[in-house]
Formats: sequence, structure tokens, C-alpha cells
Amino acid sequence: MSNRLALETSPYLLQHADNPVDWQAWGAEALAQARDDDKPILLSVGYSTCHWCHVMAHESFEDAEVAALMNRHFVCIKVDREERPDIDQIYQTALQMLSQRGGGWPLTMFLAPDGTPFFGGTYFPKQARFNLPGFTQLLESVAHAWRNQRADILEQNASMRAALAETDAQAVADGVLDAAPINAAIAGIQQGFDPVYGGFSRAPKFPRPAELEFLFSSGDPEARHNVLFTLEKMAQGGLLDQLGGGFFRYSTDERWSIPHFEKMLYDNGPLLALYADAWALTDNVLFAQAAEGIVGWLQREMTSPEGLFYAALDADSEHEEGKFYVWTPDQIKALVTPEEYAVAHLCWGLDTAPNFEDHAWHLEMLLSLPDAATRLGLPESEVARLLATSRAKLFVAREGRIRPGRDDKVLTSWNALMIKGLARAGRRFGRADWIVQAEAAVDALFRNVWRDGRLAASFQRGQARHNGYLDDYAFLLDALLELLQAEWRDADMIWARQLADALLLHFEDAESGGFFFTSHDHEQLIHRTKPAYDNATPSGNGIAALCLLRLGRLLDETRYQNAAERTLRAFQASMTEHPTPYPSLLRTLEGVLLPPQVIVLRGPEPEVSAWKRAADKVADNASLVFKPTSDDREIPTSLHKTVQTAVNATICDGVRCLPEIVQLPDLLAILSNRAVQ
Repeated sequence: MSNRLALETSPYLLQHADNPVDWQAWGAEALAQARDDDKPILLSVGYSTCHWCHVMAHESFEDAEVAALMNRHFVCIKVDREERPDIDQIYQTALQMLSQRGGGWPLTMFLAPDGTPFFGGTYFPKQARFNLPGFTQLLESVAHAWRNQRADILEQNASMRAALAETDAQAVADGVLDAAPINAAIAGIQQGFDPVYGGFSRAPKFPRPAELEFLFSSGDPEARHNVLFTLEKMAQGGLLDQLGGGFFRYSTDERWSIPHFEKMLYDNGPLLALYADAWALTDNVLFAQAAEGIVGWLQREMTSPEGLFYAALDADSEHEEGKFYVWTPDQIKALVTPEEYAVAHLCWGLDTAPNFEDHAWHLEMLLSLPDAATRLGLPESEVARLLATSRAKLFVAREGRIRPGRDDKVLTSWNALMIKGLARAGRRFGRADWIVQAEAAVDALFRNVWRDGRLAASFQRGQARHNGYLDDYAFLLDALLELLQAEWRDADMIWARQLADALLLHFEDAESGGFFFTSHDHEQLIHRTKPAYDNATPSGNGIAALCLLRLGRLLDETRYQNAAERTLRAFQASMTEHPTPYPSLLRTLEGVLLPPQVIVLRGPEPEVSAWKRAADKVADNASLVFKPTSDDREIPTSLHKTVQTAVNATICDGVRCLPEIVQLPDLLAILSNRAVQ
């Protein structure tokens, strides 16, 4: 018999629709029931591709005995953290306050009927192990405390609410904005650099695209070298699906060897942009292959009939993490020729000890093509060919396996991250088809999640749901600015202005500056966050400020530029004291200190498009490169230039414009010099 989650659209909630637990989705009805029944709330937050969420579900939520205890003592609420990041943010922060350690998923919180948390944790086993209490024991203990220690809990709850209110409090600074936080952040992040395997932390190692983009774009030669080294090691390692393309969530070891096998859209969009930038700078074929692999995976497995992008692939198949991806040497030998295996076993390290469970191998490039060619006495081109044919054969065989589950909901913010990645990569590689795919996704978002000047956060089964969050508006504005550079479309500029206006109207903190994560008319929760630091995805405040600054400069719109500067001042004290968590905001600070170049190309086809492709290859990410046409009607005044019979370029830097450039080498020299500063 199904519970009330059967009425939901979230794949994660639907996974629990047949549990014997009386689950409800978060909403007024569930909260009212807790108040009316005077029961605490058991809040469980997770997502569909979360391995330990699956484990806890199998052990406890599918168990009739455990479910009976949950139903007897609690109102049980299940939340998809990807659909309701507002709720997840609040209770992750609360858990850190209660336990003095980090959170994660599944998040298991016990709340008073008013929503205030009084106890919590993450994964709990059914029976005590891993130095964790058994879940059945915990349920009884919490229920007993609610009945017999109510006064103490309510006193703690008052303190919790006061502490939550302090978490986003900041003093607005009015001092001079300077580069000190930028330099300190570069130095601070660099301290964690691994010179052997790349990355900027110990195991587990996460890609951290926002951090990598900040370092890459900073102009610091050492930082850029370390980013390129990290991207190379990631692409050679098991973090990249060596057969099917796309990056996994994170590496469990320091070598990027064995990943946590879920694939998330929000990682791969920014990584696509980064690998395109890295290739444009170096022409390293490894970077091009990584980018092409991401797009191939996206098109093959993650694109909806509407042209939108699904959220994620599960780590598990057949209840085992990584089973879909791993191999034994005998399986590989049976599929390839002896000549192919001679290359494969060297490059993938099949002659070394197994790197995965049950004497299996997760494929990674342990020997480079040049070194393999030397060892085998073959031309490098032949080694590359043999490895490519081996990959193709293994990929076909792998497609016959039982696949990991796919979370097929569409999230506006994550789609925006991928649209930006496609547009950037399309520009860098000169791939018009990738740009067309990005435009199709933008058009599909406009049709499906934009209503009456507002965004919905998710789209599933033909339904747009949940009020849009700060990230939805900020990331989509960022994607549109990138797409306008790939190919100007009036509709994209119109929508960019509407999104910018919506940010100011519905999200800005008019008193202190910065942007709330939820809109002013959003459901009232126990706390309203204003997050500024970057996590797995960039900071909504950082991206909003950066895009408003760039759009304001482009349109000569002071409202947008002033909002960006207010955001910087709202978090200036925090960035100055501890700058490393704020790479996206620091990129905005860079934009204030060094205004973005605006490059406008005019002239006849096909010459002007050739100039555009060349400029897109070398321009840095702080520059805005446009090729409007005479048919465009939404061109801002700053882009109105005289169309001549020969191609010409105008470069404006803040309020200063250079003389008109009529020779392509002169343009490329200017752009290249800025890109390497």
C-alpha cells in the first residue's frame, strides 16, 4: 500500500512511496498534523542517487518494525534536497550546531512541531554499529525525551533559533575594495595543492569547479599551472568515466582513482567549461577528449525529449556501488584482440593489483600513450588507435549491463550550469552544434519553467514545481550572458534583463545588501539563509553579483552595478577575514577592480565569423565578446557600432575604448596579452 509520496513527482520521494512509513512531503498539512497531534517531526532529507540514503532505506524504512515505531511516535516527512535546497540548507546548518561536526545525506533530524530541530544526525544503522546508535533505539530515546524532557527541549530550541539568526548576520563594510582578499584566497587555496596527484585537498577529493575556475582566471601563473595539472590528473584517473565520458562526483582516494560513482549534472556543466578553457590555452588533446566525453554522455543519457537535462545518475546498480563500471582482465580479453589487449593492459594497469572490490578494476590511465608506445615499440598513433577501438568495444558490451538508476527530474539551476558549459565549450571549440543544443535548452526552460515573470525550480512529468531559488535566477542569467556571446539572440537579452530585474525585486536584501536564497514571498521557514560561500555549486550571491556587474557594464545600467557592489560590501568583512570559501564573490571583486573588456565585432560574412572563432579561442573569461548583426533589435547602446565593408573590432575597457582594430592579428595579440596577465 502506498503512502502519500505516491502523489509526488520527485524520483527520490517516489522511491519511498511504498515504504510502510507514513511519509508525507514537506508542506502545511504535515506541519499542521504535528501541531494537532503534539508529535515531533522526523525529517529525512536525501536524494535519489545517494548511496547511504539507499542503505538506510533498505535497512530501516522498508522494515515494518522500524516503520511502526516511526509512525507511532512521529510525523514523518521526506524531503528531496535537490528540490528543496532551502530546507536542506537550514537543517544541515542546524545539525552542525547541534553536533559540532559536518552534515551530509541522508540527513535525519528530529524537529518540534514548529520546525525547530532538537536532535539529529545523518545515516543511522538499524542496529548499533560504526559507533552509531541503532535507529530503533534512537527512535525510542527521542520519543521518550519529547514526552519527559519537553521543557529542556523548548529551551534549547529558543537558543537554536537565536543561533540560526546569527549565522547570516554581517556588518556592511564601507571601506575600500582592494585585491587583498583575492591574493589571500589564491595563497590559501594553493597551500592545499597536491603536487603529485593534483587537487587542493586530501582524500576524499572533490573537483570543486568554482575554486578551479577562480584560480584559472586569476592571472597567477602558478595557480593556473596547478589547475591545468589537476585537470590533467582528473582526466587520466578514475574520476572520469574512461569509456562513456562524464565525471563522477568525487574520488575516495588522493589519486583520483576510485570515485563515488554517481554522476551529477551540476559537476559536469562547470567542468565542461573548465576543460574547454584549458584546451583553448594549451591545445592538450586530453582536455578536448574530456570535454567531448561530457557532451557525449549528456546527449546520450541525460537529455530529455524537451531538450532539457536530467539531474543525475545513481552510483548503484543491482544494489552494488560501481558494479556497472568495473571489469576483470578476463572480461576485457574476451572482447578485444590480442593487439588491443597489449595496449589496454599497459595503459589501464591491468597487470597491477586490482583497484576495486572482488578483484575487479575500475579503468584509469596509468600509463600515457607516449610511454606505452615506447614500451611496445609502436607509433603513438597506432597505440592511440588500438586503445580507442578497445574503448569502443568495452563500451558496447557495458551498454548491455543493468544500468544505474537515473534521476530524471529537471532542475533549473543545474540546467543553467550545463547550458553555460555547452555555450562556453561551443565557443572555444567552434562547435556550432553544441551552441544549438544550449539554445534549445534555454528555449525549453523558457517554455516550461517561466511563468508570469517567475521561475520554477524543477520540472518533472510535465509539471513545473517549487518557487525558484536564488541559484535558479543567478545561474540562468550567467548562462544567458555566455550564450549571447556564442550567438546573439534578442530573446536571450530580453530574458537576461527580466532575470536581473527579478533578482533585485524578489531576492535582494535592501537593507544590508546581498541576496536571500528564497524570494520575499516564499514559504516562511524557521530561518532565511543568505549563503555566500561556494559549495558543490557556485554561490548564488557570487554569481548574481558577477552577472549583475557584467550586465550593468554592458547596458550602462547603474542599478545592476550598484547591487553587485552592495553584495560585495555585505560580505566584505567575511571575505577579508577568511577569503578561501568565496571564489565566486572574489571573481566579482576582480570585475570591480579590473572592468571586463567588451569586444564588438562587425563586418561582412564569412570573415566576421572567422574573427569571432579566433577571438573566442583566446579571450579570457573576464572579456565579453559579441557579434551582433544588423537584424538584432535588443543591442545595447554600448554595442552599437558602425557596420563597414571590412571586418573591424572595437574593444572597450570600462569607460575607455581602444582605436578601431582592422587586422585580426592585432586583435588576437591584445586578447592574448590580457589572458595571460
